[in-house]
Amino acid sequence: MNVRRRICGLAVLLSLLAAVGGAQDKKREAQLRTVRGVVADKSDSPLSGSVVFLKNVRTNSVRSSYTDDNGNYRFSGLDPNADYELHAEKEGAKSPTRTVSSFDSRKD
Repeated sequence: MNVRRRICGLAVLLSLLAAVGGAQDKKREAQLRTVRGVVADKSDSPLSGSVVFLKNVRTNSVRSSYTDDNGNYRFSGLDPNADYELHAEKEGAKSPTRTVSSFDSRKD
């Protein structure tokens, strides 16, 4: 009987820890940022299939993504306390690098 109570108590404890951990994950997710935009040529026509590079200036880690048919790109799950450098490339051409600052508080 003691073993059964301990198992029951452990199951309840694990459930509570999972609930608290899940709430913390949601809070953390809410604090993460998203960068999105459109890659276009000089005449403002969207450029599909461009590669967009996003570099975390603090860690030097780089993420990349292809633009969709409308030239759209999106990076999510970004650290709100880091600055990022962003540029696009297509067929040997490279856009100027832009900086996304951690001080930019605009919401997604």
